[in-house]
Amino acid sequence: MTTPATQQTAHGQDNSPPKRSKITGGLAALACAACCAIPLLIAAGLVTGAGAAILEKTLLAVAALLAAAALGMWWWHRRRQAAKAVAAGASGCGSGNCSC
Repeated sequence: MTTPATQQTAHGQDNSPPKRSKITGGLAALACAACCAIPLLIAAGLVTGAGAAILEKTLLAVAALLAAAALGMWWWHRRRQAAKAVAAGASGCGSGNCSC
């Protein structure tokens, strides 16, 4: 049972990533794209060699941190949704519908 806006399992559990995780992932992709654009900025004369080195290290660190944060938020969302489903009695190994 899949709707265009969200993906739900047979137990009604929402599997789509939360909006905050999508935004954080998008920002990580933007930081990664900016890092890939550094050679173009050097060629255009907008950034010097030393500035490019600092900018590259900073953008790589920011992209990695944002990607890790997005994954963490998605994981936490999934854990909360699974806990809600178990509390509502929608799944569990005892009922034969193991969702682990």
